[in-house]
Amino acid sequence: MRLEWPTLGLIGLCYGLWAVAGFALYPVAPPLALAVMAVMAALHSSLVHECLHGHPTRKRLVNEALVTLPLSLAYPYRRYKATHLAHHHDERLTDPFDDPESYYRARWHYDQLPGVLKRLLAANNTLLGRMLLGPWLVAGAFFLDEARLIRAGAPGVRQAWAIHLPALALVLALVWAMGIPLWLYLLAVCWPGLALIAIRTFAEHQWHETPEGRTIIVERSPLAWLFLNNNLHIVHHKTPSAPWYALPRLYRERRDEWQAMNGGYVFPNYLALWRRWGLWAKEPVVHPVLHREAPLP
Repeated sequence: MRLEWPTLGLIGLCYGLWAVAGFALYPVAPPLALAVMAVMAALHSSLVHECLHGHPTRKRLVNEALVTLPLSLAYPYRRYKATHLAHHHDERLTDPFDDPESYYRARWHYDQLPGVLKRLLAANNTLLGRMLLGPWLVAGAFFLDEARLIRAGAPGVRQAWAIHLPALALVLALVWAMGIPLWLYLLAVCWPGLALIAIRTFAEHQWHETPEGRTIIVERSPLAWLFLNNNLHIVHHKTPSAPWYALPRLYRERRDEWQAMNGGYVFPNYLALWRRWGLWAKEPVVHPVLHREAPLP
């Protein structure tokens, strides 16, 4: 069986540091322990993404088992896998209905939303808003949609939750054994962990006439290790079977070609992205082209 040792080692490091921070560091330095656990929760999200793309082994169930304990609590592995792989149909990227990870809304659907939600979505289109509001808005929409799918008997959804809930219970039991209140774990670990991931996902995609022009390149960042090099996002979309540690080399070998391919949707780092969209909306909530009118009944 093929083993990708860098990924296996990182999974062990992620869970190990999370446990050491909770059991050994939290009793003597709670803020530092919670900060370490939040970073590990963010890293775990990146590792889940890596595993669902077929790493670090060739065995689907082994990959799932390696990251099945959900440090950020919210998302069942199999549900994230199903929606994320649907997102990888590049010709559908940014579509409010066909791309499960799109932040755009159809015009007719947006017009039906209450004013408060419209304002929240507008704030969510700034980087600061995406970090502060995004984890809650995404989780809320996800849980509502999951409840609808469970009621409808959608294939695989109940099974995904049946696997997730015992793993979730184990994480909560460990958190309780560490002496960390659940509310504090939610606010000081899950929220900032998902906020860190929101830095990466905030501008990963934009509407463009060509599928290649819809995916970003952020060339350098001290956060690249935390994102498992998915700052080089078009390289991942075009070579989704490549492991995270190969992405920088693949980018360097064809740097000019990658930048031409995505139409210059390139930033040198996330600081440049913050300067542009930290407090200003990246773009309107409504998709600029698709689904401008309600479908016929």
